[in-house]
Amino acid sequence: MSSQAFELLILGSSSASPTADRNQSAQLLNIAERFFLIDCGEATQIQLRKFKAKFQKVDHVFISHLHGDHFFGLPGYLGSMHLLGRQQELNIYCPKELKSIIDLIHEVSETKLNYPVKWHFTDNSKQNLIFEDDKVEVYSFPLKHRIYCTGFLFKEKPFPRKIDKFLMDKHEVSTADVHLLRAGLDVTNSKGELIKNFEVTLDPPKSRSYAYCSDTKYDETLVQYIKDVYLLYHESTFLDDKIDRAKQTFHSTAKQAASIAKLANVKKLLLGHYSARYGDLSQFVKEASEVFQNCALSVEGETVLVEHSE
Repeated sequence: MSSQAFELLILGSSSASPTADRNQSAQLLNIAERFFLIDCGEATQIQLRKFKAKFQKVDHVFISHLHGDHFFGLPGYLGSMHLLGRQQELNIYCPKELKSIIDLIHEVSETKLNYPVKWHFTDNSKQNLIFEDDKVEVYSFPLKHRIYCTGFLFKEKPFPRKIDKFLMDKHEVSTADVHLLRAGLDVTNSKGELIKNFEVTLDPPKSRSYAYCSDTKYDETLVQYIKDVYLLYHESTFLDDKIDRAKQTFHSTAKQAASIAKLANVKKLLLGHYSARYGDLSQFVKEASEVFQNCALSVEGETVLVEHSE
Protein backbone atom coordinates (compact mmCIF):
# COMPACT_ATOMS: atom_id res chain seq x y z
CA MET A 1 0.00 0.00 0.00
CA SER A 2 1.06 3.60 -0.60
CA SER A 3 1.91 5.48 2.55
CA GLN A 4 1.57 8.96 1.01
CA ALA A 5 -1.01 11.22 2.61
CA PHE A 6 -4.43 11.87 1.14
CA GLU A 7 -6.52 13.78 3.66
CA LEU A 8 -9.07 16.57 3.63
CA LEU A 9 -9.46 19.07 6.49
CA ILE A 10 -12.84 20.81 6.63
CA LEU A 11 -12.44 24.51 7.48
CA GLY A 12 -15.86 25.86 6.56
CA SER A 13 -19.22 24.21 5.86
CA SER A 14 -21.83 26.98 5.84
CA SER A 15 -23.40 28.61 2.80
CA ALA A 16 -23.87 32.34 2.16
CA SER A 17 -24.24 33.29 5.83
CA PRO A 18 -22.04 31.94 8.61
CA THR A 19 -23.56 30.84 11.90
CA ALA A 20 -22.23 30.86 15.46
CA ASP A 21 -20.62 27.46 14.89
CA ARG A 22 -20.28 27.16 11.10
CA ASN A 23 -18.00 29.18 8.84
CA GLN A 24 -18.05 29.74 5.11
CA SER A 25 -16.59 27.45 2.45
CA ALA A 26 -12.95 26.40 2.77
CA GLN A 27 -11.06 23.11 2.77
CA LEU A 28 -7.41 22.08 2.99
CA LEU A 29 -6.39 19.02 0.97
CA ASN A 30 -3.07 17.26 1.56
CA ILE A 31 -1.90 14.86 -1.14
CA ALA A 32 1.66 13.59 -0.66
CA GLU A 33 2.52 16.74 1.34
CA ARG A 34 1.21 19.01 -1.38
CA PHE A 35 -1.23 21.36 0.38
CA PHE A 36 -4.14 22.71 -1.65
CA LEU A 37 -6.48 25.36 -0.21
CA ILE A 38 -9.91 25.01 -1.82
CA ASP A 39 -12.06 28.13 -1.59
CA CYS A 40 -11.36 30.75 1.05
CA GLY A 41 -14.46 32.10 2.77
CA GLU A 42 -14.36 34.47 5.73
CA ALA A 43 -12.44 33.17 8.78
CA THR A 44 -10.41 30.71 6.70
CA GLN A 45 -7.09 31.85 8.15
CA ILE A 46 -8.55 31.72 11.67
CA GLN A 47 -9.72 28.16 11.06
CA LEU A 48 -6.29 27.21 9.72
CA ARG A 49 -4.73 28.39 12.97
CA LYS A 50 -7.45 26.90 15.14
CA PHE A 51 -6.96 23.44 13.66
CA LYS A 52 -3.15 23.77 13.58
CA ALA A 53 -2.97 23.31 9.82
CA LYS A 54 0.26 23.73 7.87
CA PHE A 55 -0.99 26.84 6.11
CA GLN A 56 2.53 28.14 5.45
CA LYS A 57 2.99 25.11 3.18
CA VAL A 58 0.05 26.03 0.97
CA ASP A 59 1.40 26.84 -2.49
CA HIS A 60 -1.86 26.44 -4.43
CA VAL A 61 -5.23 28.14 -3.82
CA PHE A 62 -8.33 27.22 -5.82
CA ILE A 63 -11.33 29.59 -5.93
CA SER A 64 -14.47 28.14 -7.48
CA HIS A 65 -16.39 31.36 -8.08
CA LEU A 66 -16.81 34.95 -6.95
CA HIS A 67 -19.64 34.80 -4.47
CA GLY A 68 -18.25 36.27 -1.28
CA ASP A 69 -18.67 33.19 0.89
CA HIS A 70 -16.07 31.48 -1.29
CA PHE A 71 -13.34 34.14 -1.50
CA PHE A 72 -13.80 36.98 1.02
CA GLY A 73 -11.15 35.37 3.24
CA LEU A 74 -8.49 35.55 0.52
CA PRO A 75 -7.33 39.19 0.93
CA GLY A 76 -6.71 38.61 4.63
CA TYR A 77 -4.97 35.31 4.01
CA LEU A 78 -2.64 36.91 1.45
CA GLY A 79 -1.88 39.74 3.86
CA SER A 80 -1.09 37.42 6.74
CA MET A 81 1.32 35.40 4.60
CA HIS A 82 3.04 38.70 3.78
CA LEU A 83 3.29 39.69 7.45
CA LEU A 84 4.60 36.25 8.37
CA GLY A 85 7.48 36.70 5.94
CA ARG A 86 6.44 34.34 3.19
CA GLN A 87 8.92 34.23 0.31
CA GLN A 88 7.83 31.34 -1.91
CA GLU A 89 5.48 31.79 -4.85
CA LEU A 90 1.75 31.32 -4.34
CA ASN A 91 -0.37 29.99 -7.23
CA ILE A 92 -4.02 31.02 -7.42
CA TYR A 93 -6.48 29.26 -9.78
CA CYS A 94 -9.64 31.32 -10.18
CA PRO A 95 -11.98 33.35 -12.39
CA LYS A 96 -9.97 36.10 -14.09
CA GLU A 97 -11.89 38.91 -12.37
CA LEU A 98 -10.44 37.95 -8.99
CA LYS A 99 -7.03 39.37 -9.90
CA SER A 100 -8.57 42.81 -10.49
CA ILE A 101 -10.30 42.65 -7.11
CA ILE A 102 -7.12 41.74 -5.26
CA ASP A 103 -5.05 44.27 -7.23
CA LEU A 104 -7.49 47.06 -6.27
CA ILE A 105 -7.41 46.09 -2.59
CA HIS A 106 -3.63 46.17 -2.62
CA GLU A 107 -3.58 49.46 -4.55
CA VAL A 108 -5.84 51.38 -2.17
CA SER A 109 -4.16 49.90 0.92
CA GLU A 110 -0.68 50.51 -0.53
CA THR A 111 0.22 46.85 0.00
CA LYS A 112 3.07 45.17 -1.84
CA LEU A 113 3.42 41.48 -1.04
CA ASN A 114 6.85 40.10 -0.16
CA TYR A 115 6.21 37.04 -2.30
CA PRO A 116 5.15 36.51 -5.92
CA VAL A 117 1.60 35.48 -6.82
CA LYS A 118 1.11 33.55 -10.04
CA TRP A 119 -2.42 33.72 -11.42
CA HIS A 120 -4.02 30.87 -13.37
CA PHE A 121 -7.42 31.76 -14.80
CA THR A 122 -9.98 28.98 -15.03
CA ASP A 123 -12.25 28.18 -17.98
CA ASN A 124 -15.71 26.84 -17.20
CA SER A 125 -16.55 25.79 -20.76
CA LYS A 126 -14.90 22.36 -20.42
CA GLN A 127 -12.64 20.20 -18.27
CA ASN A 128 -9.07 21.49 -18.09
CA LEU A 129 -5.82 20.23 -16.57
CA ILE A 130 -4.68 23.19 -14.46
CA PHE A 131 -1.89 21.71 -12.30
CA GLU A 132 0.44 18.74 -12.62
CA ASP A 133 3.59 17.48 -10.95
CA ASP A 134 5.11 14.03 -10.47
CA LYS A 135 2.47 12.99 -7.89
CA VAL A 136 -0.75 14.88 -8.57
CA GLU A 137 -3.02 16.16 -11.34
CA VAL A 138 -5.70 18.81 -10.80
CA TYR A 139 -8.53 19.52 -13.23
CA SER A 140 -11.21 22.19 -13.30
CA PHE A 141 -14.64 21.45 -14.72
CA PRO A 142 -17.83 23.46 -15.29
CA LEU A 143 -20.60 23.78 -12.72
CA LYS A 144 -24.04 25.33 -13.27
CA HIS A 145 -24.53 28.13 -10.78
CA ARG A 146 -25.99 31.65 -11.06
CA ILE A 147 -22.56 32.99 -11.97
CA TYR A 148 -19.39 31.56 -13.52
CA CYS A 149 -18.30 28.60 -11.37
CA THR A 150 -15.98 25.61 -11.59
CA GLY A 151 -15.42 22.44 -9.62
CA PHE A 152 -12.02 20.85 -9.05
CA LEU A 153 -10.82 17.26 -9.41
CA PHE A 154 -7.65 16.13 -7.61
CA LYS A 155 -6.08 12.84 -8.69
CA GLU A 156 -3.03 10.87 -7.62
CA LYS A 157 -0.89 9.81 -10.53
CA PRO A 158 -0.63 6.02 -10.98
CA PHE A 159 1.75 4.33 -8.59
CA PRO A 160 4.69 2.25 -9.90
CA ARG A 161 4.20 -1.50 -10.02
CA LYS A 162 5.41 -3.52 -7.03
CA ILE A 163 8.45 -5.70 -7.43
CA ASP A 164 8.34 -9.32 -6.24
CA LYS A 165 11.96 -10.13 -5.34
CA PHE A 166 11.27 -13.87 -5.15
CA LEU A 167 9.84 -13.92 -8.68
CA MET A 168 12.69 -11.78 -9.99
CA ASP A 169 15.21 -14.29 -8.66
CA LYS A 170 13.15 -17.20 -10.00
CA HIS A 171 13.14 -15.71 -13.51
CA GLU A 172 16.76 -14.54 -13.22
CA VAL A 173 15.92 -10.90 -13.82
CA SER A 174 18.64 -8.35 -13.04
CA THR A 175 18.02 -5.72 -10.36
CA ALA A 176 19.29 -3.22 -12.93
CA ASP A 177 15.91 -3.61 -14.66
CA VAL A 178 13.82 -2.72 -11.61
CA HIS A 179 13.10 0.78 -12.94
CA LEU A 180 11.71 -0.74 -16.16
CA LEU A 181 9.54 -3.18 -14.22
CA ARG A 182 8.16 -0.45 -11.99
CA ALA A 183 7.16 1.42 -15.15
CA GLY A 184 5.21 -1.62 -16.34
CA LEU A 185 7.64 -2.70 -19.05
CA ASP A 186 8.73 -6.21 -20.00
CA VAL A 187 12.43 -7.12 -19.66
CA THR A 188 14.96 -9.68 -20.88
CA ASN A 189 16.58 -11.94 -18.28
CA SER A 190 20.17 -13.20 -18.05
CA LYS A 191 19.33 -16.05 -20.46
CA GLY A 192 18.02 -13.70 -23.11
CA GLU A 193 14.39 -14.72 -22.41
CA LEU A 194 11.60 -12.16 -22.54
CA ILE A 195 9.98 -11.86 -19.12
CA LYS A 196 6.52 -10.36 -19.09
CA ASN A 197 6.01 -7.64 -16.51
CA PHE A 198 3.13 -9.43 -14.78
CA GLU A 199 5.37 -12.44 -14.16
CA VAL A 200 7.57 -10.59 -11.68
CA THR A 201 5.46 -7.66 -10.42
CA LEU A 202 2.27 -7.04 -8.47
CA ASP A 203 -0.45 -4.47 -9.03
CA PRO A 204 0.13 -1.19 -7.18
CA PRO A 205 -2.53 0.46 -5.00
CA LYS A 206 -5.29 2.14 -6.95
CA SER A 207 -4.82 5.88 -7.30
CA ARG A 208 -7.16 7.95 -5.15
CA SER A 209 -9.17 10.99 -6.19
CA TYR A 210 -11.25 13.82 -4.76
CA ALA A 211 -13.85 15.95 -6.53
CA TYR A 212 -15.04 19.27 -5.15
CA CYS A 213 -18.42 20.38 -6.49
CA SER A 214 -18.93 23.88 -5.19
CA ASP A 215 -22.19 25.77 -5.73
CA THR A 216 -24.29 24.12 -8.42
CA LYS A 217 -27.83 23.23 -9.25
CA TYR A 218 -28.71 19.58 -9.82
CA ASP A 219 -26.90 18.77 -13.05
CA GLU A 220 -26.37 15.26 -14.33
CA THR A 221 -23.89 16.44 -16.97
CA LEU A 222 -21.21 16.86 -14.30
CA VAL A 223 -21.17 13.09 -13.75
CA GLN A 224 -18.78 12.73 -16.71
CA TYR A 225 -16.14 14.75 -14.84
CA ILE A 226 -16.37 12.95 -11.48
CA LYS A 227 -17.06 9.36 -12.52
CA ASP A 228 -15.66 6.76 -10.07
CA VAL A 229 -13.89 9.22 -7.76
CA TYR A 230 -13.09 7.96 -4.27
CA LEU A 231 -14.41 11.02 -2.42
CA LEU A 232 -16.98 13.51 -3.69
CA TYR A 233 -17.89 16.77 -2.00
CA HIS A 234 -21.17 18.05 -3.40
CA GLU A 235 -22.94 21.09 -2.07
CA SER A 236 -26.22 20.36 -0.27
CA THR A 237 -27.51 23.77 0.70
CA PHE A 238 -31.07 22.62 1.33
CA LEU A 239 -33.21 19.71 2.42
CA ASP A 240 -36.05 18.53 0.21
CA ASP A 241 -38.46 20.88 1.98
CA LYS A 242 -36.76 23.69 0.04
CA ILE A 243 -36.30 21.99 -3.33
CA ASP A 244 -38.04 24.86 -5.12
CA ARG A 245 -35.72 27.32 -3.39
CA ALA A 246 -32.74 25.21 -4.46
CA LYS A 247 -33.83 25.36 -8.08
CA GLN A 248 -34.44 29.11 -7.91
CA THR A 249 -31.00 29.84 -6.44
CA PHE A 250 -29.04 27.28 -8.50
CA HIS A 251 -28.22 25.16 -5.46
CA SER A 252 -28.83 21.49 -4.59
CA THR A 253 -30.54 19.48 -1.88
CA ALA A 254 -28.91 16.66 0.07
CA LYS A 255 -30.96 14.12 -1.84
CA GLN A 256 -29.93 15.64 -5.18
CA ALA A 257 -26.27 15.49 -4.14
CA ALA A 258 -26.78 11.82 -3.31
CA SER A 259 -28.31 11.22 -6.74
CA ILE A 260 -25.21 12.65 -8.40
CA ALA A 261 -23.00 10.46 -6.18
CA LYS A 262 -24.96 7.38 -7.18
CA LEU A 263 -24.89 8.20 -10.89
CA ALA A 264 -21.14 8.86 -10.72
CA ASN A 265 -20.44 5.62 -8.83
CA VAL A 266 -18.33 7.40 -6.23
CA LYS A 267 -16.98 5.67 -3.15
CA LYS A 268 -18.04 8.25 -0.54
CA LEU A 269 -20.10 11.46 -0.51
CA LEU A 270 -19.45 14.51 1.68
CA LEU A 271 -22.34 16.92 2.15
CA GLY A 272 -21.78 20.61 2.87
CA HIS A 273 -22.59 24.28 2.21
CA TYR A 274 -25.57 24.07 4.55
CA SER A 275 -28.06 26.93 4.67
CA ALA A 276 -27.93 28.84 7.96
CA ARG A 277 -31.66 28.12 8.39
CA TYR A 278 -30.80 24.59 9.52
CA GLY A 279 -29.54 23.92 13.04
CA ASP A 280 -29.65 20.15 13.32
CA LEU A 281 -27.82 18.71 10.32
CA SER A 282 -28.62 15.04 10.93
CA GLN A 283 -31.55 15.28 8.53
CA PHE A 284 -29.12 15.94 5.67
CA VAL A 285 -27.55 12.50 6.06
CA LYS A 286 -30.96 10.91 6.59
CA GLU A 287 -32.35 12.29 3.33
CA ALA A 288 -29.19 11.63 1.32
CA SER A 289 -28.95 8.06 2.63
CA GLU A 290 -32.30 7.25 1.06
CA VAL A 291 -30.49 7.48 -2.30
CA PHE A 292 -26.79 6.83 -1.53
CA GLN A 293 -25.61 4.93 1.53
CA ASN A 294 -21.98 5.98 2.06
CA CYS A 295 -22.42 9.65 2.88
CA ALA A 296 -21.34 11.93 5.70
CA LEU A 297 -21.50 15.52 6.86
CA SER A 298 -18.65 17.97 6.37
CA VAL A 299 -17.80 18.90 9.96
CA GLU A 300 -15.40 21.75 10.64
CA GLY A 301 -12.18 20.62 12.24
CA GLU A 302 -12.60 17.03 11.11
CA THR A 303 -10.12 15.39 8.74
CA VAL A 304 -11.45 12.97 6.17
CA LEU A 305 -8.87 10.30 5.33
CA VAL A 306 -9.03 8.67 1.91
CA GLU A 307 -7.65 5.15 2.38
CA HIS A 308 -6.95 2.53 -0.27
CA SER A 309 -8.97 0.05 1.75
CA GLU A 310 -12.15 2.15 1.67
